[in-house]
Order: sequence, then C-alpha cells, then structure tokens
Amino acid sequence: MQGFDPKFRDFPDYIIGITNEIWENRGIATLHHYYSEDIVVRSPGSVVIGNQNVIGATMATLAEFPDRQLLGEDVIWSGTPEEGMLSSHRILSTATHMADGVYGKATGKQLQYRIIADCHAINNQINDEWLIRDQGAIVRQMGWDPKDYAANLIEAEGGGQNCVQPLTPRIDQPGPYKGTGNDNEWGTRYADILTRIMGADIAVIKSEYDRAVQSEYVGGVTGHGWDAVDRFWMGLRASFPNAEFKIDHQIGREDPMMPPRAAIRWSLWGKHDGWGTFGAPTGAEVYVLGISHADFGAVIPDQPKVRREYTLFDETSVWKQILMQTGQT
Repeated sequence: MQGFDPKFRDFPDYIIGITNEIWENRGIATLHHYYSEDIVVRSPGSVVIGNQNVIGATMATLAEFPDRQLLGEDVIWSGTPEEGMLSSHRILSTATHMADGVYGKATGKQLQYRIIADCHAINNQINDEWLIRDQGAIVRQMGWDPKDYAANLIEAEGGGQNCVQPLTPRIDQPGPYKGTGNDNEWGTRYADILTRIMGADIAVIKSEYDRAVQSEYVGGVTGHGWDAVDRFWMGLRASFPNAEFKIDHQIGREDPMMPPRAAIRWSLWGKHDGWGTFGAPTGAEVYVLGISHADFGAVIPDQPKVRREYTLFDETSVWKQILMQTGQT
C-alpha cells in the first residue's frame, strides 16, 4: 500500500494491527504517529479534536478497564491508498471494570460490547473518525438504566447548560474526508433496504432478510428471525417518526473467503414526537448517529438476503439530549 508501513499486508491488516498496537500492546504513544495532530473524532457523546485529546481518553479508558481486549470482527472498506481509504471496523470488546472512572466506582463487572469505528486513513495516518460504542450495553451490564445513567452524567457535568454537548450537526466539525463510499451493489442494496424501512415499508424485512437472520443490536441484544428485526427498527423509527433519515456513507464489498457485505453510516435528525423505544414523546430535538453492517448470503440458490445485521447507536446520548431539553433530570 503506497504511503503505508510495509509491515501491513493490506488495509484491514493496518486497521486491526494499529488497534492492537495502541490498546492491547500499550503503544499509546504511537497515536502521535498513527493519528493526525488535528484529527476530528466524532462520537454520539461529543466531538474531540486533536490526537492529544484522543491519547488522554485512551489512557483514562485503560486505567478504568486495564484488561480490555478489542476483537476485530470485520473491516469493511473503500477507497485507495493514493486517494485515502475509509474503514468501517466492527469490534467486539471485552473488559473488566477494575478502577474508578467515568462509569463510577469500580464494580469488578466483566463486560462485553461492540464498537464500530469509521476511520479515514492516508499516508499511514488516520485523520478523520466517527466512533460509536454500545453505551447502552456497557451501562446495563453495570446495573444502570441508560436513561438514569444519562441523567447522572448531566448532573456530574454541571447541569444541562454546562454539560458536554452530544453530537449534532450544529456542533459537528469538518474533517478532511469528503467521500461517500463506493457504488458496489451490496452497499446500494443495503442502503435501499434501510431507506425503505425508515420510509415505513416494514414489509421489506420479510422480503430482504433471511428468515433465520441473526441480529446484533443496541444494548447488546442478539435476535433471530424477522420479528427481532421488526421490533428494533420499528421501535426506533416510531420514536422519531418525522425525523430526517439520511445515509451519510455507504460501502459494499466482496472479498475472498468472506460473504458479500455492506457498511452504512446513517443519521436521524428531528423531534422525539412518537411512542417507541424512548418512551412517551417529549418534543425534544434529537440527533441519532448510527452505523449498520450487513452480511448477505443465499441459503436458497440465487436468492441472496441479509443473513446477519449489526447496528449501533448510543442510547445514553439520545437520552441525554432528551433530558437536557426537558429538564427531567
């Protein structure tokens, strides 16, 4: 790969390799090398600028969860080394809450949760990132309700006017990556599926998902079959029935020894004006950043369907936006 360290065989090897080097091999200082000085890292909970801030956050996480492992499940990517590449890296993380930190007093709880990180890299360096951790899964395993955790976070950060602002288009910062992915057929197909679901065409689930589909959703919830898919997407859309759904990035890939697959980064931006996953409507204006991965396959020849789906957004950041505006803390 032109411009990248020759020790990496390809882009997935680079992404998985530097993740291991930084986190599990404790090469935190390599973030000065692998992350640009002015990188923009967007997560649902905040926007962070600069690798020095990323280093600080990484050290704080490892202090609280010193045995954390990051198991790379997939890297779905687009682009070229010459023009820059975008990876959508899905990780299953395990960790033990061994020390006091942002999640409160050490509990000794053993955690398992997913992360998806979209990273733009060129010349051996990441300079733009969108990062979603399954905060709902984390806090539930620690005995919290996501709404209660968000309320406590607001209070700990000084109240609704002073707390850290969750990501919205109003506070987002521009980064160097301006791409929208590729036009591979599997990304196009998955983008169409999600667009139809968000347009209330729920019947698409039975026509485009395998009857035995495995789903891995927000809150660490594993499901099987059409009903689990229906409940998840219906509950989300019902909470924000008039919010604008937008596909911000789409990738489709076919690689040897892997199923055809797709990665979609999407958003919902609008009012909490419906009954659904987030309870009674409040009228709060909410931004939901989501990333979804899908594996396609054909159990019945020539009838490829979604066989596995992974979707993450941050429930605690949605609740934080609602509580900040309604004063229900």
